[in-house]
Amino acid sequence: MSDIKHLTPKEQEIAQLLKTVVDPEVNVNIWDLGLVYEISLDEEKKTIKIVMTLSTRGCPLGDVILQNVKVVLEANYPGYDVDVELVWEPMWSPEMITEEGKKAIEGGF
Repeated sequence: MSDIKHLTPKEQEIAQLLKTVVDPEVNVNIWDLGLVYEISLDEEKKTIKIVMTLSTRGCPLGDVILQNVKVVLEANYPGYDVDVELVWEPMWSPEMITEEGKKAIEGGF
């Protein structure tokens, strides 16, 4: 979960792209918010799977965030099938925010 060090170099590239997807409610990217749980890249099958959550089930912009993930990855990986899976377990909590994310949030949680 949001630990870039355990990813392969190609998955790290994807994580960097995910940092361009911002949750508009808090104006922090989804990676640093800790919303991304898994990145799977299969170069042979040309598939990318993202397992992620949202900060709340009732997030009014959830569909927009998920669509933005798909758009960013498809634009940077043409010909790849991008699957974005929304999960609710484990439940997101503010402790999942990276240090960079905490710095970006004024006033904290």
